[in-house]
Amino acid sequence: MTIIELPFRATTEQACAWLEQQTGSPWTLARLIEQTLTPYVWLDYDASYPDLFGDANGGYAAPIFFEGDTARLAAGSDDVLITITKDAYKIVVQLPPPGFRRELHELRFLKKELEKLVARHKREAEPKPVVVETAHEARVGISRDEVIAAFAGMLRIDIGKALDDAGGIFGDEGARIKGSARKSKKHAMWNPVTLALGMNDLYRVPVSQLKRAFQGHDFLHPWLGQWNASLALLGK
Repeated sequence: MTIIELPFRATTEQACAWLEQQTGSPWTLARLIEQTLTPYVWLDYDASYPDLFGDANGGYAAPIFFEGDTARLAAGSDDVLITITKDAYKIVVQLPPPGFRRELHELRFLKKELEKLVARHKREAEPKPVVVETAHEARVGISRDEVIAAFAGMLRIDIGKALDDAGGIFGDEGARIKGSARKSKKHAMWNPVTLALGMNDLYRVPVSQLKRAFQGHDFLHPWLGQWNASLALLGK
């Protein structure tokens, strides 16, 4: 059997063939998106959009992450429509209506993200030891820095200030672990599942972005089971 080598940016066909070789099951564009992989397209520099390209005068790889855009791809669209992406400086931007259209064959997937996906599949396939959660373990959360690292790019508010103010979903009656800030704010901890569900409900952060956060940050992996169970209960 020929071993498939992945390029840095793989086409949909290359990504699916490599994943099938690694996992023993067939893959499609819809399944790639279902697994929250981010497709990219290369945007050649266009002087009509100076703010989008900045200093990237040769162009750059633009991510497709907006739920409406990815859902259209997963449903079997004939082309790519990008309405929201990130500029060359990785800042989220809304493109001028109706957005940018590209051909399906221009889609690319990052090698490092495909490798992470395979590693996660192999990890999930391993037998899991039975862990009895104690009351102490139930109080463990994530730190302020971890909250910012995982979720700051999804909100238009200053999430650091919101955590310090500890109001709404950021406080003890929301996601903050009750009593964790008793000694000092720097010791405060937050339940990432409660926080993410609140961000979806109150700030309309797409579930697809939140899924990527839980799968893309090692410190959130212990919460994946609770996160997936919560989504299942809510039908999301």
